[in-house]
Amino acid sequence: MTRTATEIRDDIDAGRTAIGIELGSTRIKAVLIGPDHQPLASGSHDWENALVDGVWTYSLDDVRKGLVASFAALATRVAQDYGTTLATTGALGVSAMMHGYLAFDAAGELLAPFRTWRNNRTGEAAEELTALLGYPIPQRWSIAHLGQAILDGEPHVKRLARLTTLSGYIHWKLTGRFVLGVGDASGMFPVDPATHGFDARRVEKFDRHIAAHGYPWKLAALLPEVLVAGQPAGTLTPEGAALLDPSGTLRAGIPMCPPEGDAGTGMVATDSIAVRTGNVSAGTSVFAMIVLEKELSRVYPELDLVTTPEGNLVAMAHSNNCSSDTDAWIALFGEAARALGADVSKATLYDVLLGRALEGDADAGGLLSYGYVSGEHLTGFAEGRPLFVRAPDSRFTLANFMRANLFSALGALRIGLDRLFVDESVVVDEIRGHGGFFKTREVGQRIMAAATGVPVSVLETAGEGGAWGIALMAAYLVRRSEGETLDDYLDQRVFAGRTATVVRPEPHDRAGFDAFFARYKSGLEIERAAVDHLE
Repeated sequence: MTRTATEIRDDIDAGRTAIGIELGSTRIKAVLIGPDHQPLASGSHDWENALVDGVWTYSLDDVRKGLVASFAALATRVAQDYGTTLATTGALGVSAMMHGYLAFDAAGELLAPFRTWRNNRTGEAAEELTALLGYPIPQRWSIAHLGQAILDGEPHVKRLARLTTLSGYIHWKLTGRFVLGVGDASGMFPVDPATHGFDARRVEKFDRHIAAHGYPWKLAALLPEVLVAGQPAGTLTPEGAALLDPSGTLRAGIPMCPPEGDAGTGMVATDSIAVRTGNVSAGTSVFAMIVLEKELSRVYPELDLVTTPEGNLVAMAHSNNCSSDTDAWIALFGEAARALGADVSKATLYDVLLGRALEGDADAGGLLSYGYVSGEHLTGFAEGRPLFVRAPDSRFTLANFMRANLFSALGALRIGLDRLFVDESVVVDEIRGHGGFFKTREVGQRIMAAATGVPVSVLETAGEGGAWGIALMAAYLVRRSEGETLDDYLDQRVFAGRTATVVRPEPHDRAGFDAFFARYKSGLEIERAAVDHLE
């Protein structure tokens, strides 16, 4: 049923809404949803990480400015569309990029620049901790960053009092509570599936391992309290309301759900938190989340073991690089078009150029690309050099060039997924896609289906993304029935009756990707040479 602007305005004024805010790698987005979970308005702010002294980072000042800008844009849209001020909401949630290193002293001062998931300089610590804990510890995990700081003798470590992720930091500033949702927490340090808290046995192992350094803290005291979806995580304080909305319009006291990582909100936004489901988020980076029926038989360095927002075990294959290099090439083609006097919109550029990928040879004509803007842990690179190469007899056409770039965006991801699908015989009925990779109709789905060998669906709401996902988790906090799981809430209240477009892998495309993938693995030494010789 279509609702009138007056009815929506009444819901907004009465607080029958929920707000989700997600800090992604290139955009901060705020979404307001109504009682039916449909988005009513959104606002966003673009930002970029910076490479400072060899570290990929965002300043905390940029974090605060981005939060204010995205909320202000949301409030402006509400005023324009519904003629009212955004003064309250029924519940609020914050999500952000997972992993990384945000270290604070006892006074709450940042001890080192925020180290994001994109950094790949913790290899020594990650390898050491994986062996110590008997658990896969990827380079981007918070504990790997801490372990590397210890190995490197960084003086700030002895002053540590709190360690968290970006979503945990923002939630702390908004509510005064130092907590984290279990999904985001599972990317800091291993979580115990039975207790849904940090694994106490492994925490003790870590403490014993570093005891000789004589630090005045124990790991458990540094880490946030872990909460599962639906548990109260505090309320918006007056200071938090002022941080988010300096105009003073937003009122304090709004209930807040546990802060989550973008992996968890992606699972929620695609209704893929049940066993044998999976989702893939593809944009600046790409990661696939597969909800497991049982634990894996052994440790695979290519895979993270994290959890759903309810604490169920998930295998995640995460590649640092996906669409950034393709974006750069499309920008170059746009510059060429303008130089020739053509006025072509960005949307048209993407639709036309990416569409050509479906017209190319199955294996992309012998072309090879590595979109390594940053390092890539799945293939063992601490740094990246975007690279395109071809043999003299390769079929160098625009269609093949675009196809090679899209295939390459999923090359490292395929390495991780092979551990699941080939080595562990994990079965997945369907993967649900979201993110910029899927914006051009059919193209992203066909390429992803070719790379994974699994049907790929895109829900009609997939474009809403993680901000919508954390808004749904905020709504679940205040609207769920006694004993109602998040999985049931999503299936029965949010996604019932929603349609999805499903693309099944075509044998022609699968064989072509497999041929490209063999070339991709063989050519990694070319990328290694580029890293070694190109400063």
